[in-house]
Amino acid sequence: MKKIYLLALLLPFGQGVMAQQKQSSATVYTTAEGSDLRLSKNATLQFTDLNQPLETQVCIFVDPARTFQTLVGIGGAITDATAETFAKLPKTAQQELLTAYYDTQKGIGFTLARTSIHSTDFSSDSYTYVKENDAELKSFNVKHDEKYRIPMIKQAIAAAGGQLPMFVSPWSPPAWMKTNNSMLKGGKLKPEFRQNWANYYAKFIKTYESKGMPIWGLTVQNEPMATQTWESCVFTAEEERDFIKQFLGPTLQKEGLSDKKLIAWDHNRDQVYQRASTILNDPEAAKYVWGIGYHWYETWTGSGMLFDNLKLVKQAFPDKELIFTEGCVEKFNLDSVNNWSLGERYGYSMINDFNSGTAAWTDWNMLLDEKGGPNHVGNFCFAPVHADLKTGKLIYTNSYYYMGHFSKFIKPGAKRIVSSSNRDQLLTTAFVNPDGKLAVVVMNKSDEKLSYNLWIAGKAAETVSLPHSIATIIVE
Repeated sequence: MKKIYLLALLLPFGQGVMAQQKQSSATVYTTAEGSDLRLSKNATLQFTDLNQPLETQVCIFVDPARTFQTLVGIGGAITDATAETFAKLPKTAQQELLTAYYDTQKGIGFTLARTSIHSTDFSSDSYTYVKENDAELKSFNVKHDEKYRIPMIKQAIAAAGGQLPMFVSPWSPPAWMKTNNSMLKGGKLKPEFRQNWANYYAKFIKTYESKGMPIWGLTVQNEPMATQTWESCVFTAEEERDFIKQFLGPTLQKEGLSDKKLIAWDHNRDQVYQRASTILNDPEAAKYVWGIGYHWYETWTGSGMLFDNLKLVKQAFPDKELIFTEGCVEKFNLDSVNNWSLGERYGYSMINDFNSGTAAWTDWNMLLDEKGGPNHVGNFCFAPVHADLKTGKLIYTNSYYYMGHFSKFIKPGAKRIVSSSNRDQLLTTAFVNPDGKLAVVVMNKSDEKLSYNLWIAGKAAETVSLPHSIATIIVE
């Protein structure tokens, strides 16, 4: 059995953060394939002296003296599909889901949410909030959302303790604002409606906030380079830049919404640098932009997801934030809900995304039915939790638990610290929480059971990484 050493070089690094100490305690929480461990406390570590490890020893080096981005939050999207499925569950299952996602003790403590500005593919139908050709938006109302989506959002806010930062995204302007006269299959925003469309965002934000749902931020356009069979709208980088600086940014400012975090791109990692540089190299556009959003659909081959592109954006524009705005596993199959690779994809992405400088991470649909929907174009996908509406029971995939290894233990305001592995069997990231406790995530992709040591300032505690597992180690 191989030994791996997790090295934490604990040095003073600021108020409220754990300073150098002679001895620490650590608790291990694990989720592992082929076991009943699901975010389970399975070890309390004891420390003994251990000096410099050898090069032949597998190690993870953690250095709290070097801090990077501050975590905004981790969460998921409350889509029309999520809310409709939720509404069809028995009250007991509804409460179970809210507790599972938002309770910090019994659940995984989500602290961020996303929702859409009118319909997406994960709606039962296409709809907008205005009547045909109402350019002045006099008919604007969100009555459609009051059936399913708004009630669930309000329950989620309550379950999260009364505060749940939420950002919003449009998939398409109304059909009459577009060059193809359809909300579906791409097309572009007609130039003469750019101001009207900017006003639409402001109307939506103010309407939702008037109904008790604060909006933290917004993206300019979901997947602006994708012509989809569902709601979609194409913006080149230059078009998005000009829409931000000439219309959307000034409109948010004029409407008293300049505190909302404006997120550009909101598409895949493949073109993230080209889009970010085009927008952020323009000072008049950049001044309105809080950060760059991205998805994961472009590159998944089982081995790589172009994380270096994110690092380049963060290096080139360190004053802007990175936010993962959407990801899910596509092509739903009910027989595959227990496939362990679902969670490992989440763990792989989250570790690398955070290590690339990401400040916030948002899953796509939090809940879908036993068919992977509802979805009005048949684009059925996996969610971390599915509802069997025939029985009223919830089905938890392991991606729920993998996400929980981050969201449950890494709190908003935490700062990422150095966590470096010298072997590719183990992936790792680490944060120091506002209370000074370290949260070190270790993911084992291999088939091997690996014995290793958590090393702190010359002392170490032995523990074990199970095959195909993820663990969060809390160091106090």
